Amino acid sequence: MMGMGGAAIMVPNWARTSGKIATGTAKRSVRLAQISDIHLQPELGAAKGFAQCLRHIQSQADAPKLILNTGDSIMDSIATKEPRTELQWDLWQKVVRDDCSLPMEIALGNHDYWGLDRAKSETSGNEPRWGKRWALDALELKSSYRSFDRFGWHFIVLDSVEPFQNGYRGRLGEEQMAWLKGDLAATPKSTPILIMSHIPIVSVGLLLNDLKENKDHNIEIPGGRMHLDAPQIHSLFRQHGNVKLCLSGHLHILDRGEYDGITYLTSGAVSSSWWKGIRLDRFDYGYALVDLFEDGSFSHEYVAYGWKTVMES
Repeated sequence: MMGMGGAAIMVPNWARTSGKIATGTAKRSVRLAQISDIHLQPELGAAKGFAQCLRHIQSQADAPKLILNTGDSIMDSIATKEPRTELQWDLWQKVVRDDCSLPMEIALGNHDYWGLDRAKSETSGNEPRWGKRWALDALELKSSYRSFDRFGWHFIVLDSVEPFQNGYRGRLGEEQMAWLKGDLAATPKSTPILIMSHIPIVSVGLLLNDLKENKDHNIEIPGGRMHLDAPQIHSLFRQHGNVKLCLSGHLHILDRGEYDGITYLTSGAVSSSWWKGIRLDRFDYGYALVDLFEDGSFSHEYVAYGWKTVMES
């Protein structure tokens, strides 16, 4: 395990991305840290690794003011029984209480939903904490989607997870989509907007890593990997004109797509390959540093925090 330190550990050049170059007069509004896919569990040193990540963020010489967590805070509660789910959330609360002094805004990930696989979780769907309720209580959130204004930007936190059959799919649903339309309409055109979602609205890396030609000679995007309603969401963003940056996680990779002046970024994973190694041999254990500027531009850098895989029996 590498020692702690505020300096960013070197990562390849492809791990550094930015929005349009800010003008000489553009003033930085804020520096943020984005964490995603922590998958906290008692095994594989995950609690120590997450604590190291939080300390690394806070020890930066140019420290961020806020942490954005784009979901999958715990390893899994979709197919997990109640005692194991409770153990994971208790561990989450302990690590954050002991090792994080920064405010954190959180989006729910699919693994934060309890009992979607009823058979494996031994749930009926009628439990008071079934679905998103347990995660909302553990994370002290009033709603799984919301917005707030800070640092001269408007932030929108989306809930990407729509329960479907014995699992989930990436979709906002009618109620959340209506809320999003209203929220965007109420935001002044002069205010730049940052979107947080767990499941990517759009992902270039998904198309290049995980998809194969099917028997009908088509490439299909699984409904749980990217938003099924991506065209509708993007059209809405384009209509309003001030959505600048969409941050997500879920895929444990680092990628960037840009279209109609909107940038879609998937920002790696704190747990890399679920604490078992480096994802696809190139996406290290890490987090992102994001600078937001007054003119709606941004910069983004992925930072490896020095964790080494710990395999336990």
